[in-house]
Amino acid sequence: MSLRTLALAALGESDLQEKLALVAALKAEASALVVDPEVLLPEPATLPGRPAQPVLIEPAKVPQRSVHTLEGRAALIHAICHIEFNAINLALDAVWRFAGLPADFYRDWLRVAIEEAHHFSLLHQHLQSLAQDECTGVPRWRYGSFAAHDGLWSMCEKTKADVTARMALVPRTLEARGLDATPLIQTRLRQVATPDALAACDILDIILRDEIGHVAIGNHWYRWLCERGGLEPVVHYKTLVRLHRAPRLKGPFNTAARQRAGFTEVELVTLMQGGEN
Repeated sequence: MSLRTLALAALGESDLQEKLALVAALKAEASALVVDPEVLLPEPATLPGRPAQPVLIEPAKVPQRSVHTLEGRAALIHAICHIEFNAINLALDAVWRFAGLPADFYRDWLRVAIEEAHHFSLLHQHLQSLAQDECTGVPRWRYGSFAAHDGLWSMCEKTKADVTARMALVPRTLEARGLDATPLIQTRLRQVATPDALAACDILDIILRDEIGHVAIGNHWYRWLCERGGLEPVVHYKTLVRLHRAPRLKGPFNTAARQRAGFTEVELVTLMQGGEN
């Protein structure tokens, strides 16, 4: 069986539990799967597959809620759930879409998809544990209970014709923002200090650890692609930011995590000075 074909099937699956099951099957069968890097796969009419809920709205219209209320913490966990759900799809898309790359490229992004599915499951279980209906015991909140935005997938669409742009602007730009944001979220939750808030912090510790590795994979393949194409990574990154209108990053930055993820001193200095890294 082909790893890339099965990744495309998982990406196109709209049922949440079936998508997670397909990723789990990919994990179980990974060592036996053929990569087939030279095969060009036709793109389905609609990607990605995702459930009808949550309703997707513009980022500026997503309501802001206080973490000092249970519903506010549920909305926060839901927002991170949505990021992780998108991250599953982003990793699967990298596996199937781009042909002609080393086998390690596909296996790296399969690993990312598997870990993102684990993150989603941890968060979704936590979200459902926050409150239940007194009569039925049904969770009050689950994935889809709150509106969300589609910023991550929109950048995936913008970069689908250029694997170098994809590596530059998804893992090492948008996903790297999570390295900066996670400690700030944990600080807010620890100030609340309820059992559910502290349990969420523990989950975020796992996610931050793994996301450093995911961003490192993006950095590795971005530099590999630049070297293959005779491109200077810092200069070309700035070109890609302008071309695809990527968001300008603002501090505070988690420089220690970014260093562990493979950002160079030049990139970090440029970032601190307000540049496009």
